[in-house]
Amino acid sequence: MKQYALRPQSATSGSGDLLVSLLRHRGIETPEDVEYFLNPSYDKHVHDPFLLHDMDRAVERILKAIAGEEKTVIYSDYDTDGIPGAVVLHDFFKKVGFKNFINYIPHRHDEGFGLNSDAVDQFIKDGARLLITIDCGINDIVPIREAKKGGIDVIVTDHHLPPEKLPPAFAIVNPKHPKCDYPEKMLCGAGVIFKLVQALVKKGNEMKAFTNLPDGIIKEGWEKWLLDMVGIATLSDMVPLRGENRAFAYFGLMVLRKSPRVGIARLLNELGVDQRYLTEEDIGFTIGPRINAASRMGVPMDAFHMLSTDDVNLAREHVEHLNHINDERKGTVAAMAKEIKKVIKERWDGDDKVMPRVIVLGNPDWRPSLVGLVANTIAEEYRRPAYIWGRDGEGIIKGSCRSDGETDLVALMQSAEDSSPKTFIQFGGHAFSGGFSVKNDKIHTLGDKLNAAFDKLAREERVAPAIDVDREMLLDDVNWDTHRVIDRLAPFGTGNPKPLFMFRNIVPSSVRGFGKEKNHLEMLFSNSRGIPVKAIAFFKTAEDWMSGYGETVIARKPLTLIATFEKSVFRGKTELRLRIVDIIKK
Repeated sequence: MKQYALRPQSATSGSGDLLVSLLRHRGIETPEDVEYFLNPSYDKHVHDPFLLHDMDRAVERILKAIAGEEKTVIYSDYDTDGIPGAVVLHDFFKKVGFKNFINYIPHRHDEGFGLNSDAVDQFIKDGARLLITIDCGINDIVPIREAKKGGIDVIVTDHHLPPEKLPPAFAIVNPKHPKCDYPEKMLCGAGVIFKLVQALVKKGNEMKAFTNLPDGIIKEGWEKWLLDMVGIATLSDMVPLRGENRAFAYFGLMVLRKSPRVGIARLLNELGVDQRYLTEEDIGFTIGPRINAASRMGVPMDAFHMLSTDDVNLAREHVEHLNHINDERKGTVAAMAKEIKKVIKERWDGDDKVMPRVIVLGNPDWRPSLVGLVANTIAEEYRRPAYIWGRDGEGIIKGSCRSDGETDLVALMQSAEDSSPKTFIQFGGHAFSGGFSVKNDKIHTLGDKLNAAFDKLAREERVAPAIDVDREMLLDDVNWDTHRVIDRLAPFGTGNPKPLFMFRNIVPSSVRGFGKEKNHLEMLFSNSRGIPVKAIAFFKTAEDWMSGYGETVIARKPLTLIATFEKSVFRGKTELRLRIVDIIKK
């Protein structure tokens, strides 16, 4: 069961000092920091792109390629950072009338992450002279060396930590470069490529280099329209939403709400999301999953085309295809989970007393890109850590793990690795979610090692830290005035979590399932004036809360609710409600 801790000085109700309290909990206290956080400014908070290392070299080389119509490859990662980033540079090239380029996104399962030699060999054969990476490349020494030998200049734009030995690229634009003094180190990949486009626009306009445009320049501020893609990536890639990233997320959402991209508009319309009121949660539940589904199912270019097309008919086809792929992905994940549950039933008869404390299962035929979704299902259903694995296109065992809400996954893996023989090739993540790769001959002992580590570690060593709750509230506090205070901190995400509140000893007047399959939960409460307060949870039923609550949640029985505030706009109707995070005993 997850543990919750009220933050200091937050166990009072009322909204008078709520904003100050929420800011303080996020380490924002000085007048300067408060102003910076609450009032993002594109002019003040988005830095000069030329402060990035090698930016001058990168800009000069790309402008040369544009002028000389040199064949150029945009090589991006296949996730919700790399694909939107690819759209950013694609749109810039289209804007300036440069046509001699291709977008290439590797196959997640068959090619893996980063540049690969087979792709580089093909680029050489095709006569490419410039290759620009997005969200990858910093660790790809061999493929970049091969590209250089084949006459291709490589510009690496990346945000991952550089290795001790850097690749022999023509230019490396990465805020984490050891010689880079850029003030924002935690940009995502799309954020880095946006900085490159900023610099290209600035320098190109100074030189009047864009000969396909009137007067050779791009209209000032045009690049801000690309922030819709940067916003998607920034909010999806788990980078801290502080500093320049907060500005990118804030203005990215602003652009998304009025973005003319026909693919975005079509997707949101099909899913019943009003584009004018799009939130970071909509990105997390609508746009992001479909980009990821394309990648996980081996067709990342489909997501790229959906985001980049300006053809209404093609947009419709791409959206329909991505929705189909997303449904297919759900079906595949459900089948994988069903197979694991069958194994659990056969081995341990589903008996909680017989089952190991840590579940470790997998199948070499499964794609590692899907196992995290399965691990989440298994961890929730069986209330114990789940480590689920598959095998990638290179034959390497890779997996994902999810916590039961109590166990620190990284501490568990570290403890298992401390004992001989070594098992992991690598592992990482945080207390509740992680990933790992394992030597093929060690996968069959991984379960034993993790369970031995679980038994060996003292409870305080393996228990994940308590989740901070911002404030205890009353149902009377659930009103639009409180929501307006909370909303000033949006957008929410990594480094700026959505405020979490505790409602202690409240009694639901009704508890019911809703939706076509009745697989969502709705509870109704009343405040002291008899005004109804609704609380909902998607893909959760009353029975799902038994591990924390002790029994099925029922009407007229007191409970303690952990929840966030949520503004819902559906079919023109606006509603304020609570989104349930957890239900625990009175």
